[in-house]
Amino acid sequence: MKNFWFLILFSGISYAQSYSIEYKTSFEGKINEKQDPIVVLADKKENYILSDAILKQKKEKPYEVIKNIVSESKTISYGFLKDEVAATESDKALKTYTYELKADTKKILGYTCKKAVTTVNSNTIEIWYTNDLGIYAGPQLLGQNLGLVLEIVRNGSTSTKAYALKREKNINAAKIVPEQNVQFTDALSYKDLLWKSKFVTLPVFTQQTINFSDKSTSDEVIQRKANGTIILRKIKFPTISLGSQVFVELHEQSQGDAYDRTGTVFVIPQEKSLSFLDALDKGVKTIPAYDNGNGKSYYGVGITENYLPALELMRFFTPFGVKQFNHIQLKNKNWEERANYRQDISELSPSLSGKELWVGTFIGNYDKGGHKVDLEITIHENDGQVFKNNFNLPIFNSLNIMEMAGQDYATMFNNEKGLEVSFDLKKDVNQAVLRYTSTGHGGWGNGDEFVPKENKIYLDGNLVHAFIPWRSECGSYRLYNPASGNFSNGLSSSDLSRSNWCPGTVTNPNFIPLGNLKAGKHTIRIQIPQGENEGSSFSSWNVSGVILGNTNP
Repeated sequence: MKNFWFLILFSGISYAQSYSIEYKTSFEGKINEKQDPIVVLADKKENYILSDAILKQKKEKPYEVIKNIVSESKTISYGFLKDEVAATESDKALKTYTYELKADTKKILGYTCKKAVTTVNSNTIEIWYTNDLGIYAGPQLLGQNLGLVLEIVRNGSTSTKAYALKREKNINAAKIVPEQNVQFTDALSYKDLLWKSKFVTLPVFTQQTINFSDKSTSDEVIQRKANGTIILRKIKFPTISLGSQVFVELHEQSQGDAYDRTGTVFVIPQEKSLSFLDALDKGVKTIPAYDNGNGKSYYGVGITENYLPALELMRFFTPFGVKQFNHIQLKNKNWEERANYRQDISELSPSLSGKELWVGTFIGNYDKGGHKVDLEITIHENDGQVFKNNFNLPIFNSLNIMEMAGQDYATMFNNEKGLEVSFDLKKDVNQAVLRYTSTGHGGWGNGDEFVPKENKIYLDGNLVHAFIPWRSECGSYRLYNPASGNFSNGLSSSDLSRSNWCPGTVTNPNFIPLGNLKAGKHTIRIQIPQGENEGSSFSSWNVSGVILGNTNP
């Protein structure tokens, strides 16, 4: 009888007991020992999902703690953001999934576990849970209504498994979640706040008009140049750690212009005595001209001893009248509301990091309504950057950003010399790469916009790369082009293949290996067989180039 009452007493203590369970994740049986283990603090009434670093107050914000109140079938998610604690509440989190209960069992940490299987977003999930301790918890919400989850296996390869389980006196909830400073919101807003807190956002333009008007005026924040076709704002970039990823994102809608237009997002380097800002303020002829012998002068195109060209971040092309012309009806055509452009520009981080720069956007147009744009730049700490370079040097940009203020089209490829620029390197540049963006324009049906043309790149007189820049999937973007002209053969203008662009797309740069470049003078020449003029119709090529590399030994 004495032993019987001892067992009853012990069982009561066990079920009132709190526990801490630590989990590690492995892939194909291999554990990354540098990971921050998941920690679950649980008792019969509730549990908290966090991590070892959070528990020890060593985790930098943002981070998330999930509280599951078992006795009330309620889940509260807490997002510890940079300046606040956001939260959202749900009574549906544990009711989302259905489970197929299996007869399989196995031991984990000495406890008998049962198996359940479910499917999440086409992934097969195995859940191993135990009822030996009388608590409901786990490293995720998944499976918590079955018992204490000690292992979750996704697609047979990724496992999150308990490797330590300890009894605790109690759960110190006040230490984990300071309830008095929590701001509750709806689930979607909470997810958005938590997501955005994980990276740095630099807002540049919000609902700004780019149009052609002699009435365009600047203010304290936004500068308007070239009769309103260029907008500029000074942005202070934080220090960008090596390996971080940087994205530029722009949204565009027509406010009156029905045509496909060339657009560019750029920054203005000011390390030398002259910059593109001088041209914007004082006229294009205040910056160096390039002369290749064809009788024309092309201002601001290439690097010189005292000038750096505008650094192109992203080349984009507006579709035919998205939003403004959505009233045009065609059967089975539901037009998109805006054009969206987003591009990884991480390789340009050395030109941005820690600097205060003028960031600009240009859309070539002669329309008073023009276009409306939003622009932001985001910085994401990571080690996933492909080009881990510490050196940038913009060396040419033939896109006539000041087209509506007298800057001529890039027609310098009508002779063999093409575009040739020389530059001096103060240090050796290892694993050098040319970030080269090229698009062909003009000439109507027989012009270079619609005729494939080979681009040849020479370094110090030697051919290093040749290719034909071409896009053949333009028909994929038909729903962004309500005002696109339709032809007698059943095609739309926006369907037509073009020289490396489509109405409504970003043009990807090409990355051309140049090898290791020694300190000193080098020359790059771009050669393109530009088509002949046909009456008033002419062809041109917008090319920009940046040298990437490493100056470390």
